[in-house]
Amino acid sequence: MKLFVIVVFLVTYMLVILKRKHGSIFLGMASAVLLISGAVRPDEALASINFNVLGVFLGVMALSSLFIFSGVPAYLGTKLVSRSKSVGMALLAVCILAGVISIFAENVATVLIVAPIAFEVARRLKANPVPFLIGIAVSSNLQGCATMIGDSPSMILALSSGMNFLDFFWMKGRPGIAFAVELGAIASFFVLYLLFKKYKQPVTGMEEVKVRTWVPTWLLIFMMLSLAASSFFANKPPYTIAGICLAYGIIGLLWYQLKHKESLLILKDLDWHTLFFLIGVFVLIGSLTHRGVIDDIAGFIARYAKGNPFLAYTAIVGFSILVSAFVDNIPYTVAMIPVAKLLASSLGMRPELFLFGLLIGATLGGNITPIGASANIVAVGLLRKEKYHVKFSDFIKIGLPFTLAAVSVAYVFLWLVWGR
Repeated sequence: MKLFVIVVFLVTYMLVILKRKHGSIFLGMASAVLLISGAVRPDEALASINFNVLGVFLGVMALSSLFIFSGVPAYLGTKLVSRSKSVGMALLAVCILAGVISIFAENVATVLIVAPIAFEVARRLKANPVPFLIGIAVSSNLQGCATMIGDSPSMILALSSGMNFLDFFWMKGRPGIAFAVELGAIASFFVLYLLFKKYKQPVTGMEEVKVRTWVPTWLLIFMMLSLAASSFFANKPPYTIAGICLAYGIIGLLWYQLKHKESLLILKDLDWHTLFFLIGVFVLIGSLTHRGVIDDIAGFIARYAKGNPFLAYTAIVGFSILVSAFVDNIPYTVAMIPVAKLLASSLGMRPELFLFGLLIGATLGGNITPIGASANIVAVGLLRKEKYHVKFSDFIKIGLPFTLAAVSVAYVFLWLVWGR
Protein backbone atom coordinates (compact mmCIF):
# COMPACT_ATOMS: atom_id res chain seq x y z
CA MET A 1 0.00 0.00 0.00
CA LYS A 2 2.92 2.34 0.71
CA LEU A 3 4.28 1.84 -2.82
CA PHE A 4 0.83 2.49 -4.29
CA VAL A 5 0.50 5.78 -2.40
CA ILE A 6 3.97 6.87 -3.58
CA VAL A 7 3.10 6.07 -7.22
CA VAL A 8 -0.18 8.01 -7.03
CA PHE A 9 1.66 10.95 -5.47
CA LEU A 10 4.42 11.03 -8.11
CA VAL A 11 2.05 10.62 -11.08
CA THR A 12 -0.25 13.36 -9.74
CA TYR A 13 2.70 15.65 -9.11
CA MET A 14 3.98 15.22 -12.67
CA LEU A 15 0.54 15.98 -14.08
CA VAL A 16 0.25 19.09 -11.89
CA ILE A 17 3.67 20.32 -13.06
CA LEU A 18 2.86 19.73 -16.73
CA LYS A 19 -0.72 21.05 -16.58
CA ARG A 20 -0.79 23.60 -13.74
CA LYS A 21 -4.15 25.02 -14.84
CA HIS A 22 -5.83 21.67 -14.20
CA GLY A 23 -3.98 20.95 -10.95
CA SER A 24 -7.09 20.93 -8.76
CA ILE A 25 -8.77 18.42 -11.10
CA PHE A 26 -5.78 16.04 -10.98
CA LEU A 27 -5.59 16.32 -7.21
CA GLY A 28 -9.32 15.65 -6.91
CA MET A 29 -8.97 12.54 -9.09
CA ALA A 30 -5.98 11.35 -7.04
CA SER A 31 -7.93 11.83 -3.80
CA ALA A 32 -10.80 9.79 -5.23
CA VAL A 33 -8.42 6.98 -6.28
CA LEU A 34 -6.85 6.87 -2.80
CA LEU A 35 -10.26 6.75 -1.10
CA ILE A 36 -11.76 4.13 -3.43
CA SER A 37 -8.68 1.91 -3.21
CA GLY A 38 -8.65 2.09 0.58
CA ALA A 39 -5.14 3.57 0.61
CA VAL A 40 -6.56 6.32 2.82
CA ARG A 41 -9.73 6.12 4.92
CA PRO A 42 -12.38 8.89 4.76
CA ASP A 43 -11.69 9.87 8.38
CA GLU A 44 -7.94 10.10 7.63
CA ALA A 45 -8.61 12.24 4.54
CA LEU A 46 -10.86 14.59 6.51
CA ALA A 47 -8.34 14.84 9.34
CA SER A 48 -5.63 15.74 6.80
CA ILE A 49 -7.46 18.88 5.64
CA ASN A 50 -6.28 21.97 7.53
CA PHE A 51 -9.46 24.04 7.75
CA ASN A 52 -7.61 26.82 9.55
CA VAL A 53 -5.44 27.35 6.47
CA LEU A 54 -8.49 27.31 4.18
CA GLY A 55 -10.29 29.89 6.33
CA VAL A 56 -7.29 32.21 6.45
CA PHE A 57 -6.76 31.85 2.71
CA LEU A 58 -10.39 32.71 1.88
CA GLY A 59 -10.51 35.73 4.18
CA VAL A 60 -7.19 37.19 3.03
CA MET A 61 -8.03 36.48 -0.61
CA ALA A 62 -11.28 38.46 -0.34
CA LEU A 63 -9.56 41.44 1.30
CA SER A 64 -6.74 41.33 -1.28
CA SER A 65 -9.27 41.66 -4.10
CA LEU A 66 -10.94 44.59 -2.36
CA PHE A 67 -7.53 46.15 -1.72
CA ILE A 68 -6.80 46.10 -5.46
CA PHE A 69 -10.23 47.64 -6.17
CA SER A 70 -9.61 50.46 -3.67
CA GLY A 71 -6.80 51.95 -5.77
CA VAL A 72 -4.56 52.47 -2.72
CA PRO A 73 -1.65 50.33 -4.05
CA ALA A 74 -1.64 52.16 -7.41
CA TYR A 75 -1.83 55.49 -5.58
CA LEU A 76 1.18 54.63 -3.43
CA GLY A 77 3.07 53.36 -6.46
CA THR A 78 2.64 56.54 -8.49
CA LYS A 79 3.63 58.60 -5.44
CA LEU A 80 6.87 56.65 -5.15
CA VAL A 81 7.63 56.82 -8.87
CA SER A 82 6.96 60.55 -9.22
CA ARG A 83 9.36 61.34 -6.35
CA SER A 84 12.23 59.23 -7.70
CA LYS A 85 15.28 60.92 -9.26
CA SER A 86 15.66 58.44 -12.12
CA VAL A 87 13.70 55.71 -13.80
CA GLY A 88 16.02 53.06 -12.36
CA MET A 89 15.34 54.24 -8.81
CA ALA A 90 11.64 54.51 -9.60
CA LEU A 91 11.56 50.87 -10.68
CA LEU A 92 13.49 49.82 -7.60
CA ALA A 93 10.93 51.74 -5.52
CA VAL A 94 8.11 49.87 -7.28
CA CYS A 95 9.79 46.54 -6.47
CA ILE A 96 10.09 47.60 -2.83
CA LEU A 97 6.41 48.58 -2.87
CA ALA A 98 5.57 45.12 -4.26
CA GLY A 99 7.51 43.58 -1.37
CA VAL A 100 5.73 45.70 1.24
CA ILE A 101 2.27 44.93 -0.18
CA SER A 102 3.14 41.24 -0.36
CA ILE A 103 3.72 41.19 3.40
CA PHE A 104 -0.03 41.64 3.81
CA ALA A 105 -1.52 40.41 0.52
CA GLU A 106 -1.17 37.24 -1.55
CA ASN A 107 1.75 37.31 -4.01
CA VAL A 108 -0.32 36.91 -7.18
CA ALA A 109 -2.57 39.76 -6.08
CA THR A 110 0.54 41.87 -5.45
CA VAL A 111 1.84 41.32 -8.98
CA LEU A 112 -1.56 42.28 -10.40
CA ILE A 113 -1.57 45.41 -8.23
CA VAL A 114 1.90 46.70 -9.12
CA ALA A 115 2.41 45.47 -12.71
CA PRO A 116 0.39 48.29 -14.36
CA ILE A 117 2.72 50.87 -12.80
CA ALA A 118 5.80 49.15 -14.21
CA PHE A 119 4.19 48.83 -17.64
CA GLU A 120 3.38 52.54 -17.63
CA VAL A 121 6.95 53.53 -16.70
CA ALA A 122 8.37 51.21 -19.37
CA ARG A 123 5.97 52.59 -21.97
CA ARG A 124 7.00 56.18 -21.28
CA LEU A 125 10.65 55.12 -21.58
CA LYS A 126 10.05 52.94 -24.63
CA ALA A 127 11.93 50.26 -22.68
CA ASN A 128 11.49 46.50 -22.42
CA PRO A 129 9.31 45.82 -19.33
CA VAL A 130 10.52 42.21 -18.91
CA PRO A 131 13.17 42.87 -16.20
CA PHE A 132 10.77 45.16 -14.36
CA LEU A 133 8.00 42.53 -14.13
CA ILE A 134 10.49 39.86 -13.09
CA GLY A 135 11.77 42.19 -10.36
CA ILE A 136 8.23 42.73 -9.07
CA ALA A 137 7.48 38.98 -9.05
CA VAL A 138 10.62 37.94 -7.15
CA SER A 139 10.21 40.83 -4.69
CA SER A 140 6.67 39.79 -3.85
CA ASN A 141 7.73 36.15 -3.39
CA LEU A 142 10.52 37.16 -1.03
CA GLN A 143 8.44 39.25 1.35
CA GLY A 144 5.50 36.82 1.29
CA CYS A 145 7.12 34.65 3.96
CA ALA A 146 7.84 37.54 6.36
CA THR A 147 4.42 37.28 8.05
CA MET A 148 1.90 34.56 8.78
CA ILE A 149 -0.59 35.87 6.21
CA GLY A 150 1.83 36.97 3.47
CA ASP A 151 1.68 33.76 1.43
CA SER A 152 0.04 30.32 1.46
CA PRO A 153 3.19 28.41 2.62
CA SER A 154 3.51 30.81 5.57
CA MET A 155 -0.11 30.19 6.57
CA ILE A 156 0.36 26.44 6.22
CA LEU A 157 3.56 26.43 8.27
CA ALA A 158 2.14 28.60 11.06
CA LEU A 159 -1.14 26.77 11.44
CA SER A 160 0.44 23.32 11.15
CA SER A 161 3.00 24.15 13.82
CA GLY A 162 0.96 26.12 16.34
CA MET A 163 2.65 29.43 15.51
CA ASN A 164 0.78 32.72 15.88
CA PHE A 165 1.07 36.04 14.09
CA LEU A 166 3.72 37.47 16.45
CA ASP A 167 5.89 34.33 16.32
CA PHE A 168 7.09 35.36 12.87
CA PHE A 169 8.63 38.44 14.51
CA TRP A 170 9.69 37.20 17.95
CA MET A 171 9.43 33.63 19.21
CA LYS A 172 10.58 32.04 22.45
CA GLY A 173 12.84 34.97 23.22
CA ARG A 174 14.55 34.95 19.79
CA PRO A 175 14.10 36.88 16.51
CA GLY A 176 11.65 35.18 14.15
CA ILE A 177 11.78 34.55 10.43
CA ALA A 178 10.74 38.14 9.59
CA PHE A 179 14.23 39.35 10.56
CA ALA A 180 15.84 36.74 8.30
CA VAL A 181 13.60 37.79 5.42
CA GLU A 182 14.33 41.51 5.81
CA LEU A 183 18.08 40.94 6.01
CA GLY A 184 17.80 38.81 2.89
CA ALA A 185 15.75 41.57 1.27
CA ILE A 186 18.53 44.11 1.83
CA ALA A 187 21.02 41.82 0.11
CA SER A 188 18.71 40.88 -2.77
CA PHE A 189 17.53 44.42 -3.46
CA PHE A 190 21.16 45.36 -3.94
CA VAL A 191 21.07 42.92 -6.87
CA LEU A 192 18.08 44.78 -8.30
CA TYR A 193 19.88 48.09 -7.76
CA LEU A 194 22.81 46.87 -9.85
CA LEU A 195 20.35 45.76 -12.53
CA PHE A 196 18.26 48.94 -12.66
CA LYS A 197 20.88 51.65 -12.06
CA LYS A 198 21.64 51.84 -15.80
CA TYR A 199 18.21 53.43 -16.36
CA LYS A 200 19.24 57.01 -15.58
CA GLN A 201 16.53 58.89 -17.47
CA PRO A 202 14.55 61.37 -15.35
CA VAL A 203 10.97 60.50 -14.40
CA THR A 204 8.38 62.75 -16.03
CA GLY A 205 4.68 62.83 -16.73
CA MET A 206 3.39 60.30 -14.18
CA GLU A 207 -0.30 60.91 -13.52
CA GLU A 208 -1.39 60.54 -9.91
CA VAL A 209 -3.98 57.81 -9.33
CA LYS A 210 -6.94 58.75 -7.13
CA VAL A 211 -7.95 56.46 -4.27
CA ARG A 212 -11.47 55.11 -4.62
CA THR A 213 -11.83 54.19 -0.95
CA TRP A 214 -9.71 53.56 2.15
CA VAL A 215 -12.11 51.01 3.67
CA PRO A 216 -10.27 47.83 2.49
CA THR A 217 -6.99 49.28 3.77
CA TRP A 218 -8.48 49.86 7.22
CA LEU A 219 -9.98 46.36 7.21
CA LEU A 220 -6.53 44.91 6.46
CA ILE A 221 -4.99 46.95 9.27
CA PHE A 222 -7.65 45.89 11.78
CA MET A 223 -7.29 42.27 10.69
CA MET A 224 -3.52 42.45 11.41
CA LEU A 225 -4.18 43.97 14.83
CA SER A 226 -6.82 41.34 15.61
CA LEU A 227 -4.48 38.50 14.63
CA ALA A 228 -1.72 39.98 16.77
CA ALA A 229 -4.09 40.47 19.73
CA SER A 230 -5.36 36.88 19.50
CA SER A 231 -1.79 35.69 20.05
CA PHE A 232 -1.97 36.80 23.68
CA PHE A 233 -4.94 34.57 24.53
CA ALA A 234 -4.20 31.07 25.76
CA ASN A 235 -6.58 28.13 25.18
CA LYS A 236 -8.43 29.93 22.41
CA PRO A 237 -10.72 27.90 20.07
CA PRO A 238 -8.77 25.94 17.42
CA TYR A 239 -10.18 27.91 14.48
CA THR A 240 -9.73 31.40 15.95
CA ILE A 241 -7.25 32.54 13.28
CA ALA A 242 -9.46 31.35 10.43
CA GLY A 243 -12.50 32.92 12.08
CA ILE A 244 -10.81 36.32 12.33
CA CYS A 245 -9.73 36.33 8.67
CA LEU A 246 -13.10 35.06 7.44
CA ALA A 247 -14.93 37.64 9.55
CA TYR A 248 -13.01 40.55 8.04
CA GLY A 249 -13.38 39.05 4.56
CA ILE A 250 -17.16 38.80 5.01
CA ILE A 251 -17.34 42.36 6.40
CA GLY A 252 -15.43 43.56 3.33
CA LEU A 253 -17.74 41.73 0.93
CA LEU A 254 -20.86 43.02 2.72
CA TRP A 255 -19.50 46.58 2.55
CA TYR A 256 -18.78 46.12 -1.15
CA GLN A 257 -22.29 44.75 -1.75
CA LEU A 258 -23.97 47.63 0.07
CA LYS A 259 -21.76 50.28 -1.52
CA HIS A 260 -21.41 48.97 -5.07
CA LYS A 261 -24.06 46.22 -5.45
CA GLU A 262 -21.47 43.99 -7.18
CA SER A 263 -20.28 41.48 -4.57
CA LEU A 264 -20.80 38.56 -6.96
CA LEU A 265 -18.21 40.06 -9.35
CA ILE A 266 -15.62 40.09 -6.57
CA LEU A 267 -16.50 36.51 -5.62
CA LYS A 268 -15.93 35.38 -9.22
CA ASP A 269 -12.47 36.95 -9.19
CA LEU A 270 -11.33 35.07 -6.08
CA ASP A 271 -8.78 32.31 -6.56
CA TRP A 272 -11.10 29.32 -6.10
CA HIS A 273 -8.71 27.12 -8.06
CA THR A 274 -6.03 27.44 -5.36
CA LEU A 275 -8.58 26.73 -2.61
CA PHE A 276 -9.57 23.38 -4.14
CA PHE A 277 -5.92 22.78 -5.03
CA LEU A 278 -5.05 23.09 -1.33
CA ILE A 279 -7.76 20.64 -0.28
CA GLY A 280 -6.46 18.05 -2.75
CA VAL A 281 -2.88 18.62 -1.60
CA PHE A 282 -3.83 18.09 2.05
CA VAL A 283 -5.48 14.75 1.25
CA LEU A 284 -2.59 13.59 -0.94
CA ILE A 285 0.08 14.51 1.62
CA GLY A 286 -2.09 13.05 4.37
CA SER A 287 -1.98 9.69 2.61
CA LEU A 288 1.84 9.81 2.66
CA THR A 289 1.81 10.66 6.35
CA HIS A 290 -0.65 7.93 7.35
CA ARG A 291 1.22 5.27 5.37
CA GLY A 292 4.61 6.15 6.90
CA VAL A 293 6.30 7.65 3.83
CA ILE A 294 7.03 10.94 5.62
CA ASP A 295 8.78 9.02 8.40
CA ASP A 296 10.95 7.31 5.78
CA ILE A 297 11.99 10.64 4.18
CA ALA A 298 12.90 12.11 7.57
CA GLY A 299 14.92 9.00 8.35
CA PHE A 300 16.79 9.27 5.04
CA ILE A 301 17.81 12.89 5.68
CA ALA A 302 18.79 12.04 9.25
CA ARG A 303 21.04 9.23 7.99
CA TYR A 304 22.58 11.59 5.44
CA ALA A 305 23.28 14.16 8.15
CA LYS A 306 24.86 11.45 10.37
CA GLY A 307 23.71 13.21 13.51
CA ASN A 308 25.10 16.59 12.39
CA PRO A 309 22.41 19.29 12.83
CA PHE A 310 24.21 21.72 10.52
CA LEU A 311 24.26 19.17 7.67
CA ALA A 312 20.59 18.37 8.26
CA TYR A 313 19.66 22.08 8.24
CA THR A 314 21.70 22.66 5.09
CA ALA A 315 20.05 19.65 3.43
CA ILE A 316 16.56 20.97 4.23
CA VAL A 317 17.31 24.46 2.87
CA GLY A 318 19.22 23.27 -0.21
CA PHE A 319 16.71 20.56 -1.14
CA SER A 320 13.84 23.04 -0.72
CA ILE A 321 15.51 25.57 -3.04
CA LEU A 322 16.16 22.94 -5.69
CA VAL A 323 12.67 21.41 -5.65
CA SER A 324 10.79 24.71 -5.41
CA ALA A 325 12.58 26.08 -8.45
CA PHE A 326 10.44 23.71 -10.52
CA VAL A 327 7.57 22.56 -8.26
CA ASP A 328 4.78 24.59 -6.69
CA ASN A 329 5.82 25.40 -3.12
CA ILE A 330 2.37 24.82 -1.59
CA PRO A 331 2.28 21.00 -1.90
CA TYR A 332 6.00 20.81 -1.20
CA THR A 333 5.64 22.78 2.04
CA VAL A 334 2.71 20.63 3.18
CA ALA A 335 4.75 17.49 2.50
CA MET A 336 7.95 18.65 4.21
CA ILE A 337 6.58 20.18 7.44
CA PRO A 338 6.22 16.78 9.17
CA VAL A 339 9.65 15.80 7.78
CA ALA A 340 11.25 18.88 9.33
CA LYS A 341 9.58 18.21 12.69
CA LEU A 342 10.61 14.56 12.79
CA LEU A 343 14.15 15.45 11.76
CA ALA A 344 14.45 18.05 14.50
CA SER A 345 13.13 15.57 17.07
CA SER A 346 15.55 12.83 16.00
CA LEU A 347 18.51 15.22 16.29
CA GLY A 348 17.37 16.82 19.53
CA MET A 349 17.14 20.24 17.86
CA ARG A 350 14.62 23.07 17.99
CA PRO A 351 12.00 22.49 15.27
CA GLU A 352 11.95 26.21 14.45
CA LEU A 353 15.38 25.99 12.82
CA PHE A 354 14.22 23.40 10.31
CA LEU A 355 10.75 24.88 9.85
CA PHE A 356 12.05 28.39 9.15
CA GLY A 357 14.79 26.96 6.93
CA LEU A 358 12.14 24.99 5.03
CA LEU A 359 10.01 28.11 4.51
CA ILE A 360 12.97 30.22 3.33
CA GLY A 361 14.11 27.56 0.84
CA ALA A 362 10.63 26.68 -0.41
CA THR A 363 9.55 30.30 -0.86
CA LEU A 364 12.72 31.78 -2.33
CA GLY A 365 13.66 28.77 -4.45
CA GLY A 366 10.63 29.52 -6.59
CA ASN A 367 12.28 32.79 -7.66
CA ILE A 368 14.90 31.01 -9.76
CA THR A 369 12.66 30.01 -12.69
CA PRO A 370 9.48 31.38 -14.32
CA ILE A 371 7.53 28.26 -13.28
CA GLY A 372 8.70 28.09 -9.66
CA ALA A 373 5.95 30.28 -8.17
CA SER A 374 2.45 31.39 -9.08
CA ALA A 375 3.49 35.07 -9.01
CA ASN A 376 6.17 34.33 -11.62
CA ILE A 377 3.68 32.56 -13.86
CA VAL A 378 1.29 35.52 -13.61
CA ALA A 379 4.06 38.04 -14.38
CA VAL A 380 5.15 36.07 -17.45
CA GLY A 381 1.50 35.79 -18.52
CA LEU A 382 1.03 39.56 -18.27
CA LEU A 383 4.13 40.11 -20.40
CA ARG A 384 2.93 37.57 -22.96
CA LYS A 385 -0.39 39.40 -23.12
CA GLU A 386 1.56 42.57 -24.02
CA LYS A 387 3.46 40.63 -26.74
CA TYR A 388 6.72 40.28 -24.78
CA HIS A 389 8.32 36.82 -24.78
CA VAL A 390 10.20 35.80 -21.63
CA LYS A 391 12.97 33.25 -22.11
CA PHE A 392 13.88 30.84 -19.31
CA SER A 393 17.36 32.38 -19.32
CA ASP A 394 15.93 35.92 -19.02
CA PHE A 395 14.23 35.00 -15.77
CA ILE A 396 17.18 33.06 -14.35
CA LYS A 397 19.56 36.00 -14.96
CA ILE A 398 17.56 37.98 -12.42
CA GLY A 399 15.99 35.27 -10.28
CA LEU A 400 19.15 33.25 -9.55
CA PRO A 401 21.39 36.05 -8.16
CA PHE A 402 18.38 37.53 -6.33
CA THR A 403 17.66 34.16 -4.72
CA LEU A 404 21.28 33.38 -3.84
CA ALA A 405 21.72 36.77 -2.17
CA ALA A 406 18.51 36.50 -0.13
CA VAL A 407 18.87 32.84 0.86
CA SER A 408 22.55 33.11 1.82
CA VAL A 409 21.93 35.90 4.31
CA ALA A 410 18.73 34.36 5.72
CA TYR A 411 20.36 30.91 5.95
CA VAL A 412 23.29 32.19 8.02
CA PHE A 413 21.05 34.34 10.23
CA LEU A 414 18.68 31.46 11.07
CA TRP A 415 21.57 29.15 11.96
CA LEU A 416 23.18 31.76 14.22
CA VAL A 417 19.88 32.47 16.00
CA TRP A 418 18.24 29.03 16.12
CA GLY A 419 21.10 26.58 15.56
CA ARG A 420 22.07 26.31 19.22
